[in-house]
Amino acid sequence: MIELTNIQKKFGKLHVLTVLDLVIPSGKITAIVGPNGSGKTTLIKCILGLVTPDSGEILLNKTAVLSGSDYRKDLGYMPQAARFPENLTAMEVIEMLVDIRNSQDVFDKDLIELLNLTKEMNKPLRTLSGGTRQKVSAVIAFLFRPNVLIFDEPTAGLDPISSSRLKDKILAARLEGKTIIITSHIMSEIEELADDVVFLLDGKILFQESVSSIIANAAETTLERAIARRMNNSTYAEQTG
Repeated sequence: MIELTNIQKKFGKLHVLTVLDLVIPSGKITAIVGPNGSGKTTLIKCILGLVTPDSGEILLNKTAVLSGSDYRKDLGYMPQAARFPENLTAMEVIEMLVDIRNSQDVFDKDLIELLNLTKEMNKPLRTLSGGTRQKVSAVIAFLFRPNVLIFDEPTAGLDPISSSRLKDKILAARLEGKTIIITSHIMSEIEELADDVVFLLDGKILFQESVSSIIANAAETTLERAIARRMNNSTYAEQTG
């Protein structure tokens, strides 16, 4: 579980996150969505410890994020575009991470085979396509069997087979009781994966509801159309001018 209380962050005069309170439960997939500039990236970076909020508290499984770095051992993160040392092979990157972690954990390397990466693992990363590098990023996210997983546009650049297998892996992680956050601009993907949606606008939570209730309350057939209808309501219109 992730708990955020009174989180505020500004860059200069720009308020990116404003008095944000949020609970992200275990055993569910929570999607964080919103228009560009709504604060999604800053919120994710605060949870990851890459950005320090100006005020507030973040607890990850009851451990304070702002008081140390040990909590990161329980985090798996798949960025939209991962950056790797170009001269290393994918396997060398994984071995380097294992050495840095200095852990005797049982590693989760299932995705190497599931995503057809076996023949690519000993090739320099600079020679791999963007989609293949994205697969390597997925392997790394699951590698240490973390209890908290964060995915930023996870299927971007993936072929349909790899996309389906990664989604199956994410859904299996939910069944294991893990805390999962996903961001995506593809509403059909969020509808397929997520239990709850947190919609951000101008650094504030406009609404937080289950996928099923969003669709039902809007009397629409898909999440994309339901959120579009919600965004066209008076509150959103007033805030966007």
